[in-house]
Amino acid sequence: MDFGGGNEIRFERLGSAGVVTLTRPQALNAVTHRMVKALDKALRAWERDDGVAVVVVKAEGRAFSAGGDILHIYEAGRAGKPPVDFFADEYRLNARIARFKKPYVALIDGIVMGGGVGISFHGSHRLLTENAQFAMPEVGIGFFPDVGASHLLPGLGGSFGMYLALTGNRIRYGDALWSGLATHTIKAQEQAGFLDRLVGSGDPELALRGFSVPARRETDSPTLEAIARHFAQPSLSDIIGSLERAAPADAFAAKTLATIRTRSPTSLHVAWREISAGLTLSMDECMRMEFRILNRMLAGHDFYEGIRAAIIDKGSTPQWRPAGIDDVSAADVDAYFAPLGERELKL
Repeated sequence: MDFGGGNEIRFERLGSAGVVTLTRPQALNAVTHRMVKALDKALRAWERDDGVAVVVVKAEGRAFSAGGDILHIYEAGRAGKPPVDFFADEYRLNARIARFKKPYVALIDGIVMGGGVGISFHGSHRLLTENAQFAMPEVGIGFFPDVGASHLLPGLGGSFGMYLALTGNRIRYGDALWSGLATHTIKAQEQAGFLDRLVGSGDPELALRGFSVPARRETDSPTLEAIARHFAQPSLSDIIGSLERAAPADAFAAKTLATIRTRSPTSLHVAWREISAGLTLSMDECMRMEFRILNRMLAGHDFYEGIRAAIIDKGSTPQWRPAGIDDVSAADVDAYFAPLGERELKL
């Protein structure tokens, strides 16, 4: 089945299932504009096709998807042509998945971050294996948790979503299941068997019987209580103050504070406000808000500096501007959320 996408993404009809496979394993299945457009086209067709009862998204190789095609975005932005259209199409796709009328099953075996989260975690069924690792690490590269993170993360219990957004830390399948990011966990070796049964029945709930296994959360209760206490504070500076007070005697607070202090101050402020705001917004409203932020990020400094430090000059220390968390003003942050007028995201 050809919806475009070249050799980067494959579409098959197996039984009553539309099966999508990400096929860029050498690039950790980083999401490209071509993949976004092809998947959008497939979902439009399959939503109308009575022969398709369920959509499955899976990937080749050791990562589900490590994010968006960052290097391309960096180079285009540096050349004065930031790829706003790519993000507009990606965000529209994220919103389409969230309102997709049929079961949408993401089979995640390996790393899932950034853009990969956007094409998997807005679906009805999010299955993670013991090899899965989830993260939204954008604040570490001067960006912000996007692709609908403002819809996914605010609702997690115990301020766990705010913690993930502000640290960029990775979690495994047990924490993903406990927090509600994953709906089910299954054994990596049983993915093929599950897929066979799903393709035959077209019913994820039926297919999951006998394949869904429990997973214990990896983070212990005292740490979860600490996360809930620190990250529920009413502002970013209150969160940092709370961690600072605990840090001298508390290894978790000290480590978490050290992590946050390496992140872009601007990104931290934007992420805090975006995750706070997302709690009361619909998915579509979240995507419009994120598109406003995105346009400002692509016109700013920290994103390009973050990519330079992480990818171009691997392992160098980014020089953020402003450099300190207290140096970012409320007006600076407001500017990221201001309406775009004619350029608003159309959904």
